[in-house]
Amino acid sequence: MLDKLKSLRKELHQFPEVSGNESQTAERIKAFISQNSRPTQILEGLGGNGLAVVYEISSDGPVIAIRCELDALPIPEKNEFAHRSKNQEISHKCGHDGHMAIVAGLALWVAEPHFKKGTIVLLFQPAEETGQGAAQILADTRFQALNIEYIFALHNIPGYPLHSVLVPKKGFSAEVLSFALHLKGKESHASEPAKGINPAHCLAEVIQRFDALNINDPENPNYKILTPIYMHMGEKSYGISPALGELHYTVRTWRPETMETLRKEIENICYHISKSNSIMYSLDWFEHFPASLNDAQGVALVTEVAHKNGFNVIEKSVPFSFGEDFGWFSKNYRATMFGVGAGENVPALHHADYDFPDALISKGIEMFKSVIKEILKE
Repeated sequence: MLDKLKSLRKELHQFPEVSGNESQTAERIKAFISQNSRPTQILEGLGGNGLAVVYEISSDGPVIAIRCELDALPIPEKNEFAHRSKNQEISHKCGHDGHMAIVAGLALWVAEPHFKKGTIVLLFQPAEETGQGAAQILADTRFQALNIEYIFALHNIPGYPLHSVLVPKKGFSAEVLSFALHLKGKESHASEPAKGINPAHCLAEVIQRFDALNINDPENPNYKILTPIYMHMGEKSYGISPALGELHYTVRTWRPETMETLRKEIENICYHISKSNSIMYSLDWFEHFPASLNDAQGVALVTEVAHKNGFNVIEKSVPFSFGEDFGWFSKNYRATMFGVGAGENVPALHHADYDFPDALISKGIEMFKSVIKEILKE
């Protein structure tokens, strides 16, 4: 089984697809499961290209979902190994190829008669990297009709000991939101800037005010990080004092309520600074990743089965600061996400030379099997 899963993982790595375009990836998963397992049904086209592979043992009992991600990143492959990406400018640099191999491996195990009641759903979700896939799946009435009670997921985490299980008790990942500030002043000749409205001073003041909002201590419950991403103003035309300016940020907090307060602070700053500079402005908000707030019983269960399997358990006092759209599921179900250490001396996630370690496939399967056994046991 492991040889099959390693081969599948490498095949998926060779043919990555970005968010929203994962149709061939979904077909590869469907073909692998159809050849090696006999699910009750496969729901296709969920949230775009998603798959839900359903194993109904009986109509009563708990319904458990195990979720992974289909999409890759628009990052060129730097590695030169045999399974390097064949799709230029696209590669699996977040390890979603490994996550899919783990959940596909569960299909081989779930197909055997282990339980007398309940339903197991293996969910292959699209568009995680853009924060859109989970919300789109939740909006699908076919997915709603599954009546899921529990949903679990994992993520490989470089920088931690290989095979360790990372349990963030207060939630797996941060609340993340991005925005763009658009400014519109008035052009003038560069020799007469007073006759126009140049956005430069407004941009400079906004950046300083945003910087003052940062609370960098992760142990502080009001933790908030505002990161400037992109800025544009004017053109390389030195006789013109420009009218237009644009500034993009991504912001993150631990809690949804902190994000809502921060959003109001940002809007207030933009309003007052634009007013004092007599410049028009607009704010666009996008790429929302809700905080992945873990179910307390789910955290206890993950911790328990990790100890029973003899894995090194690392309890984290704070979430990871990256975004993960699994947070949409935590708004609707008893959701739990945990990490699995990918090694201390390996490239970080989203780095061009990252590659998911195949050694984690069996560990991921064991963790999910143990969780399912505990929930569906007599």
